[in-house]
Amino acid sequence: MAQIMNNLEILSTRTGFNSAVRHIKGTLGILDVLGAKENLADALTKPEMAGIFEGGQIGLLLRMLLVDKYGYFAVSENLSSPISDPSELASEFEKWKAVDLVVAYHHPDLGLLIANPKRKEHLLSFGALRKRELLVVYGGKFDKGSDPLCEEAVLTAIALFEGQKVKVSDKLYNGTFTLKKQSVPSNKTEKEARGKRASTQAKVAKGSAKGVRVKAGAAEPVAQTPTAASPAVKAALPAAPGVSGPRRMTPMYSVTVQNELFHNGNVEAWKRIIDSYTTKYPGLEVYIYYDGERIMNINSLFKWGKVKHGSTIQFAVSGSDIKDVAKLQRYLMQGASPMFESFLHGPVSTALKLF
Repeated sequence: MAQIMNNLEILSTRTGFNSAVRHIKGTLGILDVLGAKENLADALTKPEMAGIFEGGQIGLLLRMLLVDKYGYFAVSENLSSPISDPSELASEFEKWKAVDLVVAYHHPDLGLLIANPKRKEHLLSFGALRKRELLVVYGGKFDKGSDPLCEEAVLTAIALFEGQKVKVSDKLYNGTFTLKKQSVPSNKTEKEARGKRASTQAKVAKGSAKGVRVKAGAAEPVAQTPTAASPAVKAALPAAPGVSGPRRMTPMYSVTVQNELFHNGNVEAWKRIIDSYTTKYPGLEVYIYYDGERIMNINSLFKWGKVKHGSTIQFAVSGSDIKDVAKLQRYLMQGASPMFESFLHGPVSTALKLF
């Protein structure tokens, strides 16, 4: 009984209850898609689905729908070696018409990413697969569940992601699970999708908020996602710009330090350059790396005193509609040179208009 109460504790608050209602309604919508034999990753990466399922919710869907409901066979693997370009495997997976496949990759910076491995653009969104990171492959036949051929397909897929040379069974090339063409949305279609998504979220928030009263002193849930505003207010806000497809990360770009030392002035220049970029493109995020490790605080590059003339700092950009990376690299190179002072003019609280 105590275990049941712990599992339902999130429903004891309005925020938790509304969050659960939105998740359930979204899940029911995805069920209709799977009933029409559409790949789960294809459905979740559509523009109109952006923002409906986030973070850990994707993992819940994979387990509940693919494994529990449809009985897909799944294998998880911590990669033993890195893969620079997994999208090269898409041409092989596209030929596998005997099985439906979904791949989940736990990216160290972006979190859980999913893909239909038969689509090159989906695998491209993973970026380079890193050693020891978790990869899960699901294989099945929708409402028919899985069979020995599905199990063979999943194990073969894992081996291919590991870079092994394996013989692919001819049986995988015959079937009805072909790759469906996806139309590239126009600007008008994207606007309609965002409007439809905002309308749907507003209706869900409005409907789930009605008739819910929480008595004073009700127990708070053990864990719930922090929010800056109530779900109803959140739904009324405009959709974030630039969210028009699956989130991906660019390859690493290098910046060579040309100053005698990457000192505090260079650090402040980089901060303002990156702030200008993310202000212009709020849906994008810039990641900084040095010596193979992600730098969470740019100030540490100066404090270490190790980043000197000739050192290489790397960066990558993540998002769904990535732009102006070459211009960002050019500005960062200038910010790492003796000409960094040109980025320090103007009020500190005001973002530079560089992009």
